[in-house]
Amino acid sequence: MAAKPRLRFAVIGVNHYHIFGQTQCLLDAGAELVAVDLAGGEPHIVTGYRDKYPQARQVRDKAEILEDATIQLVVGAAIPYRRAALGIEVMRHGKDYMTDKGGFTTLEQLDAVRRVQKETGRIYSICFSERFENRATVKAAELVRSGAIGRVLQTVGLGPHALHNQPRPEWFFRREPTGGILADIASHQVDQFLYFTGAKDAQMVSSQVANHNNPQYPEFEDFGEIVLAGAGATGYIRVDWFTPGGLGVWGDGRLFVLGTEGYIELRKYIDVAGRPGANHLFLVDGKGTRHFDCNDVPLPYGEQLIADVLERTETAMGQEHCFLASRLCLEAEAKARRLGHLAGDAGA
Repeated sequence: MAAKPRLRFAVIGVNHYHIFGQTQCLLDAGAELVAVDLAGGEPHIVTGYRDKYPQARQVRDKAEILEDATIQLVVGAAIPYRRAALGIEVMRHGKDYMTDKGGFTTLEQLDAVRRVQKETGRIYSICFSERFENRATVKAAELVRSGAIGRVLQTVGLGPHALHNQPRPEWFFRREPTGGILADIASHQVDQFLYFTGAKDAQMVSSQVANHNNPQYPEFEDFGEIVLAGAGATGYIRVDWFTPGGLGVWGDGRLFVLGTEGYIELRKYIDVAGRPGANHLFLVDGKGTRHFDCNDVPLPYGEQLIADVLERTETAMGQEHCFLASRLCLEAEAKARRLGHLAGDAGA
């Protein structure tokens, strides 16, 4: 029996630490890292990437990657407003693309990528790491699919982040390069709402963003929230940059999934004043309460994406799901009520 072909991938764009998780999930699944373009990357990330993955040949120009017919997938965590254009370039070179979240900063970018993706038939995948790289979330999906909490009625996704836990480049505090807090980090929670409810369509009901505590950066949004509706369910999302320094991790990311027969709570990265470590899942149903340690739950995204590239399937994430999650984030950002120190302050 012939061995399965090994997927060969390369990296273009090292502007966010997520590139390490994106790379590792593919390596763990058996893919081969061939080359990397470090041009324009953040210096501290470039150094770390070069040290961690010395097997990747450093190219002088991204064209060396794009024109290499043996490379099937390009992975990147570029500055957010450059991700869509890079994805279009990759797809037009006959390759598939996996980007960091959020995959877009404007609705115009999304529309352009949709056209090219349809024309080329290539994959434009967004690595929503709070689902794909979090073992508790994978376990929660397994429980929900098994009917453990009945029909899903609501998700509540909390995505707090720490602002000064790592160097922040100048572009990080500006609206155009990042797209804003809802287009960026809230994309994780929008993805999870669609995934856990099974919604094939959804509506953005309301949204607001604020700059509550960083007037020195007038374009920076340090708080945001969204209300969603779809598939007979609702979703509430809160994201912020207010993680205190004493927490010990970058954020107390949490997800609540309410069903007709019970509910699930995820303490993804820390159980505050509780059990040590990460990946905690709590299930409450008609039988009682249970805690699941999810640290040994397998992460399927890397293996599934490799299979999708090689076999032209959609097992890791449906393309329409990817685009719908992105559209909802971008609509929420575009229509958000603006509070605090932001332009258009509503006085709250």
